Amino acid sequence: MIPDLSVSIGKLKLKNPVILASGTVGYGNEISEFTDLSKIGAIVTKSVSLKQRKGNPPQRIVETPAGMLNAIGLANVGVEKFIEEKIPFLEKVNSTVICNIAAGSIEEYVQCVKILDHQEVIKGFEINVSCPNVKEGGLIFGNDIEAVRKITDRTRNATEKPLIIKLSPNTSDIKLFAQAAKSAGADAVSAINTLVGTSFNINTRKPKLQNITGGLSGPAIKPVALVKVLEISRNVDIPIIGIGGIMNWEDAVEFMIAGASAIQIGTVNFINPNAGMEILDGLTDFCTKMNISKIASLTASYQL
Repeated sequence: MIPDLSVSIGKLKLKNPVILASGTVGYGNEISEFTDLSKIGAIVTKSVSLKQRKGNPPQRIVETPAGMLNAIGLANVGVEKFIEEKIPFLEKVNSTVICNIAAGSIEEYVQCVKILDHQEVIKGFEINVSCPNVKEGGLIFGNDIEAVRKITDRTRNATEKPLIIKLSPNTSDIKLFAQAAKSAGADAVSAINTLVGTSFNINTRKPKLQNITGGLSGPAIKPVALVKVLEISRNVDIPIIGIGGIMNWEDAVEFMIAGASAIQIGTVNFINPNAGMEILDGLTDFCTKMNISKIASLTASYQL
């Protein structure tokens, strides 16, 4: 018996639960020669903003024990070049494309979604709310429940395509943010984005990152990510895409048991760009061994 690996995330139907996370595979073409993108459940593009962004100056990536810090600063080509230069490749991939949107104002989120909504290859939007609100002096949108609710509501009115809100873990109560996203019309949430961290050079006593702080990802954050997924799953009836330190198929299974309908892999792509395919093979073998006919039955199957 070949197990059914297809999953649903609200209105979004995927051939399997393995998704390549935003910012770790560029716009798809950068990783395409190392893995078969047509067999992956979905690709989330590198963040796209209204205008081109250069991002932060280097040093902007630092390796840490069991992870990495990044302060790329949402560098991207901007929406016009994305349509002109990146969409043609994505149209040929034969995978589900989810576009990640970053912005410095609510209006910018809405404009980006409206512009990209007409691109047939884009099957859904992941809204990165871990961006500084430039109009409010840099307050992170994702740390403000009302801001998350407004962004969700406004972008929901701009598209009928599946809408996923990528939640920050740097809050005291993530379930309240998931509830706000759901109440404003989100189809799903991604959990979690990176944790805030820093690192110092002990000889110069200066931060290793030019930006001082960055986002911590990799295996070090997995237990935190798992508990956030579990917390949302136990309190909010909304599909969850689990993210955070997933390195192999066992990690993927663990996230699904904790409540995830699908998973995203990120940092591992830098180490092994074929990790998605290997995780997919592992999930198939696990379901066969455990007599699981539909992998979707794993979601929130925890025994507490």
